[in-house]
Amino acid sequence: MVARPPVADTSVGRALRVVEVVAEAGDGVTTKSIARRLGLTLPTTYRLLATLVDEGYLVRLHEPRGYGLGYRLGELARRLSDQLAMPWPVRGILHEVHRSAEGAAYYAVFRDDLVVVAHVDDCPTHPAPAVLRIGQPVPAHAVAAGKVLLAGADRRRLAELLVEPLRPLTGKTVVDGAGLVRELERVREAGVAVELGELLPGRAGLAAPVRGNRGEVIGALGISVTGSDFAPRRAGLERVVRDGAARATHELAERSAAG
Repeated sequence: MVARPPVADTSVGRALRVVEVVAEAGDGVTTKSIARRLGLTLPTTYRLLATLVDEGYLVRLHEPRGYGLGYRLGELARRLSDQLAMPWPVRGILHEVHRSAEGAAYYAVFRDDLVVVAHVDDCPTHPAPAVLRIGQPVPAHAVAAGKVLLAGADRRRLAELLVEPLRPLTGKTVVDGAGLVRELERVREAGVAVELGELLPGRAGLAAPVRGNRGEVIGALGISVTGSDFAPRRAGLERVVRDGAARATHELAERSAAG
């Protein structure tokens, strides 16, 4: 899908890269390590770190000695989650889908040109993959819910969204634009999208559209299970997903009518 543009080589851009390095390295990463990873001088790195600590995006730790992510980032993540939050009745439907399917249930929506996970319902026994986290964009061409949302787009919108080359996540990811368009036609006809090892090896999933008052696709309700669990239970999983999406559509319509 739309590729994330590279971070500009400005003070703001360098600060953002520092935050990313700290997030990747974990608590205790040192100034020298950050400077080395980013090719920055030590004085520049110290200035960036001081600003980020003052603003709450990073913290300076004494044990382990070094830097870690700041608590303001957690606040921002919570705000994003709140903005994407689903109504409680729809969350309840996702929970029931999770229990009935014995798999992680999730809801995805378009946020501008990206498909973003709005809610996840899972458990230690049936965990969602790390890529399916609230507020996190997912590669729409490789995940069932993304295919549902793409299939619901009109031709003009779809042409804007399908920016090639499509990124391969596994050996099974469809990266040919024409092949993906044919797949989306099948999704429209079937009313359900299937994902078989295209996002992650050994994972599979299904998703169905949640529709607005005019019949437009406004979201996608999906499940994610292990590949070995998918084949023998496919028909039952599809029924659960279709039913959950239909119930979510009805619930959102009632809320809209009630104002």
